[in-house]
Amino acid sequence: MESLSIPFQTIDWKGVPRTEHQGETGTAYWQTIEFEGLRVRLVEYSENYKADHWCEKGHIVYCLEGEVVNELKDGTKSMLQSGMSYIVSDDLSSHRSITAEKGVKLLIIDGVFLQSNVKQVA
Repeated sequence: MESLSIPFQTIDWKGVPRTEHQGETGTAYWQTIEFEGLRVRLVEYSENYKADHWCEKGHIVYCLEGEVVNELKDGTKSMLQSGMSYIVSDDLSSHRSITAEKGVKLLIIDGVFLQSNVKQVA
């Protein structure tokens, strides 16, 4: 696997364009920075948001504010609250996000390093 390099930089999220994505209910707002093989997003789900699809992608998710329920296709649910994280590799779960009365703000990182076929380095 080829090594990817990202030089030191700061990100002023106030200057990153915000895109809108409708859920089954509610709205998601994404601010996205992309590098080769890496995507970093600041994501806000509105109150009463429910994703309109089951996601198979891997993510590292850190909850900055609020709370979100992570539902797996098998019916398992877990709550992510401010200060908590979850991590999953590509193709290891079908999951979706659901919020209630409060929305949530998340930092989400995904990329090629979360592909389940990538060799781990010892």
